[in-house]
Amino acid sequence: MANKLYPDAATALEGLLFDGMHICAGGFGLCGIPERLIDAIRDSGVKDLTIASNNAGIDGEGLGKLLRTRQVRKMISSYVGENKEFERQFLAGELEVEFCPQGTLAERCRAGGAGIPGFYTKTGVGTQVAEGKEVKNFDGQDYILERGIFADIAVVKGWKADESGNLVFRKTARNFNAPMATAAKICIAEVEEIVPTGSLDPDCIHLPGIYVKRMIVGAPYDKKIEFRTVREREAA
Repeated sequence: MANKLYPDAATALEGLLFDGMHICAGGFGLCGIPERLIDAIRDSGVKDLTIASNNAGIDGEGLGKLLRTRQVRKMISSYVGENKEFERQFLAGELEVEFCPQGTLAERCRAGGAGIPGFYTKTGVGTQVAEGKEVKNFDGQDYILERGIFADIAVVKGWKADESGNLVFRKTARNFNAPMATAAKICIAEVEEIVPTGSLDPDCIHLPGIYVKRMIVGAPYDKKIEFRTVREREAA
């Protein structure tokens, strides 16, 4: 078994990055995002990136770091709120955006990872989402053709992994990480802990190690919160 563990994010990405490449990035908001790998992509200076991700982080965090350095040419996303730089670049014509309904985006990545080049869905029929797409009628209902997504690399964040690359995600941090991991030629995962092969319950593995080619330990992490909802302090 080849050693999948690399000492740091920059080393794990070595030889994989090039201008104009397509990246699938796991995460939802700031939950389950591959922070160390995103930082290494930023530091590499690679540009003209197309990134498929549920969202683009927030200003200065997550994929927002790559927007700030103007390394992203196109985003394929379902939600782009909470990011003023994203909004500014889009309205100024500096960033290409392909809006995609959230479930459709997840299925496009799952399909790409399964070798399915396209599928039909009712989601988006009769809206701007359907513009320029093939429409086909099944049993009296219209469906639009969506293409599967398959990128050059996928960057994902896991909770625990064994030395073979089998991954376990922590609760809601699982989000888009699993489908993104399968939808690329090479998946690089950062995790909080690596345990010996055989330590994980096979029934609890969320992503088989066959999909994971390279890994790093990214811990420790600081828990970043997009919105703090707190109760006002009561008067003494």
